[in-house]
Amino acid sequence: MAWFAWLLAAAALGVAEFFTLTLVFGLLAGAALVAAVVAGVGIGVLGQFVALGAAATAGLLVVRPVALRQMTQQPLTRDGSDALIGKRAEVMQEVTATRGLIKLSGEEWSAQSYDPLQVLPVGATVQVMEIRGATAVVWSHE
Repeated sequence: MAWFAWLLAAAALGVAEFFTLTLVFGLLAGAALVAAVVAGVGIGVLGQFVALGAAATAGLLVVRPVALRQMTQQPLTRDGSDALIGKRAEVMQEVTATRGLIKLSGEEWSAQSYDPLQVLPVGATVQVMEIRGATAVVWSHE
């Protein structure tokens, strides 16, 4: 019947993880599941606690740091319109806060000035600050 107690503990820890999202209670829930399996196999209470401790230690010292790093790491490559951010472009038609046209990566894009007071003349080199739908928001150092 000890395996059932470990399953209840794992469920309670799983619920706690659901509400906190810290990756601590979830790993402890996994360790409780390991202890439930050990109890189900017929190993005594001491063996169950050793299994719990080993699984919890491995989870918190090995799995959690790797998982946190993967969740916070920036993607190595940007794709789609995100790949255009930071690129340089040439103004084809005067760019204001509301309209304009640029040549970006060989294509013509509608554009707006990042600075509402900045008017960018034809031929100016600009940098893409963001993409809003099909419009590039650009800025010039000049």
